[in-house]
Amino acid sequence: MQIKDIARRLHITPRAIRFYEEKGLIQPKKADESGYRHFSEEDVWRLQTIITLREVGMPIEDIRELLQEQNEAEGSLLHYLELQRSFMYSRWVEMSKVIATTEAMIERVKRDQQIDPGALYELAEANKRLRQTRDNWVDRWNFNQIADQYDELVTREQEGFNTHAFYHEILDQVVGAVAPKPGESGLDAGTGTGNLASRFIQMGVQMSGFDQSPQMLLQCRRKSPEVETKLGTFFAFPFLENDFDFVATSYALHHLTDDQKLLALAECRRVLKPGGRLVIADLMFVDQDHRHAHLDHLRRQGEEEALSQILDRCYADRSRLLAELDSLGFVTEVRQLTEYVHLIWAKLR
Repeated sequence: MQIKDIARRLHITPRAIRFYEEKGLIQPKKADESGYRHFSEEDVWRLQTIITLREVGMPIEDIRELLQEQNEAEGSLLHYLELQRSFMYSRWVEMSKVIATTEAMIERVKRDQQIDPGALYELAEANKRLRQTRDNWVDRWNFNQIADQYDELVTREQEGFNTHAFYHEILDQVVGAVAPKPGESGLDAGTGTGNLASRFIQMGVQMSGFDQSPQMLLQCRRKSPEVETKLGTFFAFPFLENDFDFVATSYALHHLTDDQKLLALAECRRVLKPGGRLVIADLMFVDQDHRHAHLDHLRRQGEEEALSQILDRCYADRSRLLAELDSLGFVTEVRQLTEYVHLIWAKLR
């Protein structure tokens, strides 16, 4: 279709379409000699995604970067709709925080009849820091590129440093800790190729999963079509409040900084039903003293490979996770499964 056709279909002006083309967000094909731009159905949905993201306040540069990151994903209607949904959930969660802050300000003014401007500034800065913490995450591990080989990478036997040793046994430990009942609804946060979610499916659980990598989700759908999958991030789970009896996550949180982990725990709390359970199996140290002592030991032993891999990821401070879970209203139990993998069981009070 030509530019006038797509403009009429999407209720925008040809000038707006040309603007997005000039910015490199869309690249329609040219006709032979006529010079007219011809748009495919994929162009239509890509442009519709751009319009939606602009309407919820996403800058042009961020849209370009986001679409570039998704170039290797499926260029389908489903994919573009999932991309829109993921971003809208992100903005919804962010706006919910802003609303909560504003409500706190109003209640404070009602109580005290005034408020220190410095306190308003601190609240605004806190919201800004939260937004920056969410926005600063980058996929340094190229999950879209390794999706096809991921299962082999985490399950193959290898000598030397291996963070995924006893991989299947650890996933079984997660399932055992959750103790799911048939008919319950569960969420696999950071599902990857669905290895954990598929175990719950076999036990009669209604499973959902999200991941930031479209290619990982594609592998999950191929292997376990019964799992409801959504594109999303740990900072804005693409689900409404109180949706799940339990949330489980394995080998995912160590890709988040310590501050980002706390945002992820708050999202786990948000989507759980009253009395819901959370189980985490991931790479951790007991606390910062344990981390420093262990890294010093590796340096003295010349274990360069282990040092490199640990420093490339964000092994959790278990004590900080437990403190945050307590503040969120969970009771917790912990146990160490391997040298680096710890399991946290938590239940809402």
